[in-house]
Amino acid sequence: MDIRTLKYIRLFLTFGSISFAISCSNTKYLKEGEMLYTGAEVKIENDSISKKDKKNLKSELENSLTPKPNSSFIGLRPKLFFYNIAKEPEKEKGFSYWLKYKLGEKPVLLGDVDREFNKDIIVNYSENKGYFNAQATYDTISKNKKAKVIYILKPGNQYRISNVKFQKDSTLINEEMLKLTDKTLLKLGDPFDLDMIKSERERIDNQLKQKGFYYFHPDNIIVQADSTVSKNHQVELNVKLKENTPELAKQQFTIDKVVVFPNYNIKDVKDGKYTVPMNSDSLSRYSHDDIYIIDPEQKFKPRIFDRAMYFKKGDLYNRADHNLTLNRLINLGVFKFVKNEFVVSDSVNHKFDAYYLLTPRQIQSLRLEALGRTNSANYAGSEVNLNWTHRNFFRGAEQFKASVYGAFDVQVGGPKDAKNLFRAGANAELSIPRIVAPFRFDSSSAFVPRTNISLGYEFQNRTEYYTLNTFTGSFGYLWKENVRKEHDLKVLDITYVTPANVTPLYNSISENSDALRRVVQRQLIFGPTYSYTYTNTMLPKSNTIYYKGTLDLAGNLTGLLSGANVKEGKEKSIFSVPFSQYAKIENDFRFYHKFGEKTSLATRFIGGIAYPYGNSENIPFSKQFFSGGSNSIRAFRARTLGPGSFDPRTIQEGFYFDQSGDVKLELNAEYRANLYKFLNVAVFADAGNIWLVNDDPQRPGAKFSSDFMSEIAVGAGIGLRLDFSILILRLDLAMPLRIPYYEKGDRWALNKINFGDSSWRRDNLILNIAIGYPF
Repeated sequence: MDIRTLKYIRLFLTFGSISFAISCSNTKYLKEGEMLYTGAEVKIENDSISKKDKKNLKSELENSLTPKPNSSFIGLRPKLFFYNIAKEPEKEKGFSYWLKYKLGEKPVLLGDVDREFNKDIIVNYSENKGYFNAQATYDTISKNKKAKVIYILKPGNQYRISNVKFQKDSTLINEEMLKLTDKTLLKLGDPFDLDMIKSERERIDNQLKQKGFYYFHPDNIIVQADSTVSKNHQVELNVKLKENTPELAKQQFTIDKVVVFPNYNIKDVKDGKYTVPMNSDSLSRYSHDDIYIIDPEQKFKPRIFDRAMYFKKGDLYNRADHNLTLNRLINLGVFKFVKNEFVVSDSVNHKFDAYYLLTPRQIQSLRLEALGRTNSANYAGSEVNLNWTHRNFFRGAEQFKASVYGAFDVQVGGPKDAKNLFRAGANAELSIPRIVAPFRFDSSSAFVPRTNISLGYEFQNRTEYYTLNTFTGSFGYLWKENVRKEHDLKVLDITYVTPANVTPLYNSISENSDALRRVVQRQLIFGPTYSYTYTNTMLPKSNTIYYKGTLDLAGNLTGLLSGANVKEGKEKSIFSVPFSQYAKIENDFRFYHKFGEKTSLATRFIGGIAYPYGNSENIPFSKQFFSGGSNSIRAFRARTLGPGSFDPRTIQEGFYFDQSGDVKLELNAEYRANLYKFLNVAVFADAGNIWLVNDDPQRPGAKFSSDFMSEIAVGAGIGLRLDFSILILRLDLAMPLRIPYYEKGDRWALNKINFGDSSWRRDNLILNIAIGYPF
């Protein structure tokens, strides 16, 4: 037997001894007569039930039993162990209290289990699922101060629906109910299921709410089950209106007046009534839609309510317009609380007034932010932002945001002579809650469409190298079809970059590099951009997706009309600045799978290409793709990977330069698990690279080719996530498994891993510190 095998045996025995000691220690603290409850099991005795149905019923029943036993991990109960070893604290704070009641867990005893109550739960649940005349018993098995409860269920045969009848009468509401029968959830041959019956009542209620029956309730419907009219374990269902249904619930209501209080404050309410009179004589009428607005100070233009309101005088009430109006008022962004009330104004003609009580948010806010940061390129820095927001700039719920900022990054290690960075700038953005255009844009979405206008300037100084002045501006529209689909169209997106103070030192460094020279060239980029986002990650599903596609078309129409062709010497300029012409598309697809409440798998694929043509031979540096870093391939430092098999070690020593490309492929996978409350762990793997579409003599191997698969970089690692609700602090430790700039055939680095070598650790273990998840 070799030494390695002996080590494994010793490790196994040690682990077994510790497990046994912890297991035994959890019961030695019990008092005389107490027994630790280890859980329950349900056994189903019925050979006529299929294995699948029996398995599902067993799982559902066991999940409904109470209480739950102490949490366990591979047969151990570490939380209970910490509870037992910790002394009773004198105060409800301090380490002892945290260890015993926060990290630890109080023992669940057999005496805490109401076995008769659980037996009744099993019987009731079974009958609600169609297993009529179910019977249950239980038995308790105990050993070594531990006890387990076994419940035995004899469910009988499951009853199925043989017929569904909707009772008829002469009332208006019954007539509307009968129109809904073709979409019933109660299908012939399906098992009797109380949950499905409840869903059917809610479906009918929702549909009646669409027809004006505002005061109707699902409890006004009764579904009678008769198992005596049919044989072979069948049941007949009779759906009807309860005899004691209030008359108000049977009536269709229409809208009389629509009244808006845009400055509502709960302090103005006395004895349940608003202090401002609500009769029509005291209200100022606005618009042809008869909307009344109580706004003595005229803080808001009336037209914003005309756009948000979907209820008009004389409309039949329906829940869809009710919810749509509330959602649009909230999405204006200027109201903190939105409350809605309906008050009967004419009981004979079945009319009510709709009141909207709106509490404004703080109209103006000023926020100062200061932060520190580090990155994997051996830079540390700080940034200060001053932000001013006005949420009702022109009294039409327009949001105006202005900010000024300053930032610096200094070298704290790594290559010698890397130069420090300084940035300062200002931005202004106006967001108008409507589409400002020469055409009509109607949206029935719950989300208010917006017109966005932005302007910005940034001064960037890289000491001893160059200074850049960047001006930006955009005009476009943002709208959502629904909660899942969003469109962002910038009709015009302009970037103008002009260099200043390019030093002889930088000129000498960039003399033999076209890529470096392009960084300090004047650039004019303009054109439309469009992005489409689809996501259902907000839904409670085990499988969800996120997709964002972006299209960027720069200088296309101008290049076409001017006949620009840089390859034929026909480079065109605007104000003596050559404009960029290219097409760029990027796709970001993510898939999330939940294994359970505490474990999940997240994957992401990014694919993009930017193609220069006409007036450009190359993509502007700021519009290219980058790879590496905390949100990309984490085993490589930020923006140092690629392009292709280009070896970054050939770059002049002491000069750090972002590597960029025109093509990007990236695939990420991350397994996430919750360890304890705010503490989460992840195991991840990343793969991908960037490439150029044209040859670059200064960067051999950078062009995308049919051999691109051999140039894919691979990295893997582990990470911790500290989820504090308001922010998530992420620490990822990664190492490269495949390095694309090594010799072909020797790019896999698995045989080079040596954790015991300090120089290997220094060169290959990359720690990424970031805020939020990478995807």
